[in-house]
Amino acid sequence: MTSAEIIARTLAHEVPIYARWPVAFVRGAGAELWDAEGRRYLDFFAGLAVNNLGHCHPAVVEAVRAQAGRLLHVSNLYHAPPVGELAELLCRHSFAERVFLCNSGAEANEAALKLARRWGHAVGAGRFEILATHNSFHGRTLGALSATGQERYRTGFLPLLPGIRLVPYGDAAAMEAAVRPETVAILVEPIQGEGGVVVPPADYLPRLREIADRHCLLLMLDEIQTGLGRTGRLFAHEHAGIVPDVMTLAKALGGGVPIGALCTSERVARVLEPGAHGTTFGGNLLACAAASAALRVLADPATLAHAVAMGRRLRAGLETLAARHPRIRSIRGMGLMLGAVLDGQGRDIVERCLERGLLVNCTAEVVLRFLPPLVIRPEQIDEGLGILDEAMAG
Repeated sequence: MTSAEIIARTLAHEVPIYARWPVAFVRGAGAELWDAEGRRYLDFFAGLAVNNLGHCHPAVVEAVRAQAGRLLHVSNLYHAPPVGELAELLCRHSFAERVFLCNSGAEANEAALKLARRWGHAVGAGRFEILATHNSFHGRTLGALSATGQERYRTGFLPLLPGIRLVPYGDAAAMEAAVRPETVAILVEPIQGEGGVVVPPADYLPRLREIADRHCLLLMLDEIQTGLGRTGRLFAHEHAGIVPDVMTLAKALGGGVPIGALCTSERVARVLEPGAHGTTFGGNLLACAAASAALRVLADPATLAHAVAMGRRLRAGLETLAARHPRIRSIRGMGLMLGAVLDGQGRDIVERCLERGLLVNCTAEVVLRFLPPLVIRPEQIDEGLGILDEAMAG
């Protein structure tokens, strides 16, 4: 099929909730994609931080192939090897002692919200309120949306879930002032992704940890976009030297296959007894096999070291472009999660990059967001910067 035929079929039958660009991809490898006509594109977006290992990483492909030939699904009423293997790996590579597996980031955050409420009911003296932040993004389901601090996502869906209150992001004093007797948890992103690649002050997470300890709150970190090597550490909170009570993961965890996870301690997890929560496809065997393969590569020190090196190279190149193009006001972010803040809307630059064979994204309307695969090569970084330079020049 041609790209035009693929696009026409989609537009004829799909609910029109996605503002898709007019391109249809049929093949990918590493940091490269090809459309139906065979044109090559360089990927600086990685499927919105899903393809941290690039497209069709051999370890993930082989894990999916092998598991698909053995067993796809048995339900959570029974045991199967891929589930325990992934849970063990997640605990080995994080602070976690217990893991709940689900299907997406929004579902992982829904589980976190329910866990906080359950914990408040069981051991927290009936507390229920959860503090989240302005400019945040935690998902589009009703509960996750209630914790999302961007009106453009909330419009038309009110009233949202009660008992969730928003405070300014990056302001630990405002967070402490917001704590009430009924407050049970704090939910934040270590770096706000959809909010515009916003990095908080260096002492923000440590101060939130202190506030949570002082008031006996759960500190819950949404690492769905920041986690699994994206910032140069396996988890972004490691940069701050703190340990959360709850962490949510998704996106890159499956190496391209849908999966989500809630990670927590034994102390917190024990309030969820059988029947308190669940999901039919949580811990799907194909997804777990893919995630275990992906996690082994993502946790490899060599992978993380390469991500750090490529992040430095990309940032240096963006700083050079900023000095040449006045539309770029600043560069911010960490590792291979970077944003170029513009003096106005950036959709035209994204479009010109696409025309030249480079995938980038604009978030918060004025921030060009760069999320290339962690396996990207130095020459691909340089090629992408060259295309961006041309696109910035018009």
